[in-house]
Order: sequence, then C-alpha cells, then structure tokens
Amino acid sequence: MRIIVQKFGGTSVTTSEKRNMAIDKVIAATERGYSPVVVVSAMGRKGDPYATDTLLSLINGKDCSIEKREADLLMCCGEIISAVVMAEAFAQRGYKARVLTGGNAGIITDDNFGSAGVIDVEPERILSALEQGLIPIVTGFQGITEEGDYTTLGRGGSDTTGALLGKALKAEFVEIYTDVDGIMTADPNIVPDAKIINEISYNEVFQLAEQGAKVVHPRAVEYALAGNIPLIIKNTVTDAPGTVITNSRGCTDNSVTGITSMANKTQVIINFPGDCKNISNDIFERLAQKRISIDLVNVFPGQEIFTVDSTDTSEVEDILKQLCKEYRIINNCSKVSLIGNAMRGMPEMMSKLLRTLEYNNVSVLQTSNSQTAIWCLIEEADNKKALNELHNAFFCAS
Repeated sequence: MRIIVQKFGGTSVTTSEKRNMAIDKVIAATERGYSPVVVVSAMGRKGDPYATDTLLSLINGKDCSIEKREADLLMCCGEIISAVVMAEAFAQRGYKARVLTGGNAGIITDDNFGSAGVIDVEPERILSALEQGLIPIVTGFQGITEEGDYTTLGRGGSDTTGALLGKALKAEFVEIYTDVDGIMTADPNIVPDAKIINEISYNEVFQLAEQGAKVVHPRAVEYALAGNIPLIIKNTVTDAPGTVITNSRGCTDNSVTGITSMANKTQVIINFPGDCKNISNDIFERLAQKRISIDLVNVFPGQEIFTVDSTDTSEVEDILKQLCKEYRIINNCSKVSLIGNAMRGMPEMMSKLLRTLEYNNVSVLQTSNSQTAIWCLIEEADNKKALNELHNAFFCAS
C-alpha cells in the first residue's frame, strides 16, 4: 500500500466549492495508485461559524474561567464538524469515508491541555479503514490522553497531525494544502517580488518558521525530519507544484533561501562596573525564574546585549532596576533573518547584508549568525524597507 497524507487547512474547507477542490486532490491521488489519509482543520478563520477562535469566543477566549481540559473539548469540535462535512461531500461524489478523531486515529498525548505533547501514535484504525477501501478523514490538531481525555496540540496542530501520521504510517510523503502556491522567499504582503521556493531543506524551513515566517508549524517539521518524510506545501485551488521539503535540496546558485522578520523586539544593553562580576549571573537567573526568553545574546567584558519580546520589557526593566544602574532599553526593534544552508564561514553574506542596509540608511543595532542563518536587529520602522532591499540584493540583482 502506497500511503500518503493530505492535510487541508481551514481555508481549504470553508465552502462547498473549496471542499470539492480538496476532494479532487484526493481522488487524483487514488488514480495515481496512492492510498490517501486525509487530515482536516476546522473550517475557516476567526469570524467563521465553526473556526477554532470563534468557538473559543463562546467562552471568552483566552480569558475563560473553565479549566483547560474543558476548553480543549470545545476546541476539538471545529475539526470534528469539518471532518463530518467532508465525509458527506465525499459520499456525494460516490466515495466512502471514515471519520476518526485524533484519539480514534491513535494519537496518544500527555495531559498538557492546550499544547499537549505526543507520547505515541497507534494508527491501526487508519490502516484498517484503508484495507476496507475507505478514505480515512482524521481530525487535525487533537489527540487523547491515556485516561481518555481529549487534548489539543497547540496552534498549527493540524500540520503536526499530518506529519505525525506520515511518520507513523511510513507514508511516501505528506501534502499540506493551504491558500498559497508554496513557501516563498519572503512574505509577499511585505515584499511584492517574493518568489516561490521549489525545494528547501528541513533545517531551512524550520529556521524560517522559527524566525517568523508563516509557512508550516515547526513541530510538523520536527516529526517529518524524524521520519525522513518529505513535506510538500501546495495550493488547494491551483495545480502549482508547490514547495518540497526534504533532508537536502537540489543545487542552487543562491546561498540564501529566504528572508523573514520578527517585529516587537526590545534590545537590552547592560554595562557592568569592574567590581560587579556576579550581577550578570543574577540577571540571567531572574530572567529564567520569570520564564523570559532572551535572544541575540552577545557577552563582552563589562557589557552584555540581548533582546526580548516587547511584552516582557517591563518585567526585564524591573529586574534591571533592582540589580544594576547602567543599562539601556531600545524599544520597537525588528529581527531580520537571512536563512540558507552553509551560511557559516561565508563573510561575503554578512558583508553584502551590511552594505545593503547601510546604503539604504538602515541602522543595524546588532548581528549574529549560525550554520543556517544570519540575523540582524534594526529599528522596526525600517522593517519593510530592509526586507525589500535585502530581497532585491539577494534574489533579484543581476
């Protein structure tokens, strides 16, 4: 049996027309000799009747008074409704489907309601449905505890479900259908000249997702990598080939695969007098106790620089007021990231980035790099200009 997993996002199942387009993709797969397993998200986005955020609004959203266990029960309803509606649409086309909740599909989780961790996947009921000639439709985003409680896997959890099942079923590949033709070199809403990426590695797409690009959930990439299962990002309403995510991508003349950014960052600069060597450890210990995440950490003799999310700025400043006198806070920053394989040891990449930003009067507050990324911190007001100029320099220049 040549199993594949086809995951359809909320925008792919909102209307009868789009659901039939999704079914066309499934039928086409069967005609090519595959046995598809379908994973669906809740229909639509906030404001649509059965979208997850709409359901949450019935209980005051994140401010609800009930336990997370009960909230998870409500959030699971969106995918269940979507799966049953899809099953009816398949039946109208002459195909029999079998709806399975995440628990029915064998996704066993811990009891961290709202963002459950996966313990195991036991896909026997999916395999049984396939052997009976049925099309399994699995509710994304959810699992079940060993005690039988419904759980959700966190935002983007349907992507995670698709990759989990792909790994457990040893699928040939996992297709993630959405409303774009694939992963792009930058956010097209900010950079109009952004291009579709044909191939990208797990590491690169993981970096893009971690650094702010809304491409595929990082946990889905982790599971696909663990099972060495190719992920393909495709558009439900077009026949574009999409973006293939694998262990390695084909040869390319460009060392940069994509550019992304994360706004709402705050830079913290701390100066230490010579007799205050222990203050640094105290600061990091306090930050850890408050569960405040830090990024772009640079440590020098007598000075430390790092960034935090803007939402944590006031707490960080309270800590600094107690422990040291010489510090500076720079608000309204943006972290720009160049992503690509083999970035380390290529000083020309950093040089080109800095020259481009300097030429366009964008001040660089801080830089860092890794094997697959170069980061720079800039003023948030310059974010759009920086992304467009960098994209032009790395992707469009002749």
